[in-house]
Amino acid sequence: MIGGFMNSKIFLAAVLTGGVMMSAAGPVMAADFGSDCCADLEERVALLEASTARKGNRKVSLTIYGKVNQSLGYWDDGFDDDVYSFTNDTSRSRFGLKGKAKLNSDWWAGYKIEIGVRSEDQGSLNAGDDDGGTGLDIRKSEWTIGSKTYGSLTMGETSFATDGITQIQVANIKHFANPDVLDANDSFNIRQSGTGANVGQWDNLAQVFEPGEGSRGSMIRYETPTLAGFKVSAAWGEDDVWNVALRYKGKFNDFKVAAGIGYGEASENDEECTAVAGDRKNADCQEMGMSASIKHTPSGIFVTGAYGIRWDDGRAENLVAAGFQGDDENSFYHIQAGIEGNWVSLGRTTIFAGYYDRDAGHTLRDNSGALNVFNGSTITNFEFDMWEIGFNQHISAAAMDFYIHYKEYDADVTTVAGALDTQGWRTLIVGGHIKF
Repeated sequence: MIGGFMNSKIFLAAVLTGGVMMSAAGPVMAADFGSDCCADLEERVALLEASTARKGNRKVSLTIYGKVNQSLGYWDDGFDDDVYSFTNDTSRSRFGLKGKAKLNSDWWAGYKIEIGVRSEDQGSLNAGDDDGGTGLDIRKSEWTIGSKTYGSLTMGETSFATDGITQIQVANIKHFANPDVLDANDSFNIRQSGTGANVGQWDNLAQVFEPGEGSRGSMIRYETPTLAGFKVSAAWGEDDVWNVALRYKGKFNDFKVAAGIGYGEASENDEECTAVAGDRKNADCQEMGMSASIKHTPSGIFVTGAYGIRWDDGRAENLVAAGFQGDDENSFYHIQAGIEGNWVSLGRTTIFAGYYDRDAGHTLRDNSGALNVFNGSTITNFEFDMWEIGFNQHISAAAMDFYIHYKEYDADVTTVAGALDTQGWRTLIVGGHIKF
């Protein structure tokens, strides 16, 4: 019998290479299974293993995953317009490795390494620069130990508990249309009507990318098991940054529902929390974010809403020191409604419209404590709104989406000299998103 001469590894190689052996040497007789044959098969197995990508051990699984999200965008600031090509920052391209090992029937251990990719950084593009630069960045590098009974503990560079808390969505549009609306124009300037003068960058005047929304960082995070659709998570890391979140996902008769709410605090100067008198260790921010999305499954009609607010004590203290009222709030709300259905054989089609409103108040430049100024007058209030319409076509056979997204922004800017008349900003983005 074959089993008397070869182990299972050699038998597998024999099956894979049998056709080649027979064509080269003719029919193989039972007497041919000698030591020379086995040595030859071992050599072939070693050659195959050396030329194949494989994981480092047999105990932990390995999965390669990722996505590519590239767009072509037309923009118009009222005085200039152009078409740029870029990586869509709403859900940028990435690749990663992840895996898991089963410890017993209840416990498991896992890991994830994820790298973000930008072929052209959308957030760096502006009217004078169509080259946003390329780059890679570490999105996640984490290990996890988990239990079906007790939940999971994760450590490393990873998501805080509130990451994505204002971006919960049941429709298939999250890859290009979530509440982080400044992804499209954050480095562009707001232009004064008539003169075309640069009033200030959208992101500098808004100051906070998305109030109430979490981020990623170096931390430790705990998540409970899911119970009746609910899950609680809590995280602590960086320099005294902590947050907690509650999420829910479920179905009620013909309705699909997803929702979440989170709260967090930070005591370090970062891209969204202002230092007092330039002292990075002297900062104090609190924020709350929430979102909910519901879809009527038979009709495909869906509605999504999000709200976020941040209180920045450092901003208020700096404003008081400069002789202004201590404004510490920055908030937004965002609503979307649409319909989604399998109307064509390719896959789900989604059509929607939305409205966003941001009240940034009296913000400071780059969270540094410096005042935003236009023509020698301090900017004392910044508000803007955005309305949108969009279309997405999913292609099930390729795990791919094609989308069209139109957005129009209008800003209200007030200085100590009075309100400014500003020009609107608009964009039409066409792109594709494919997962692997």
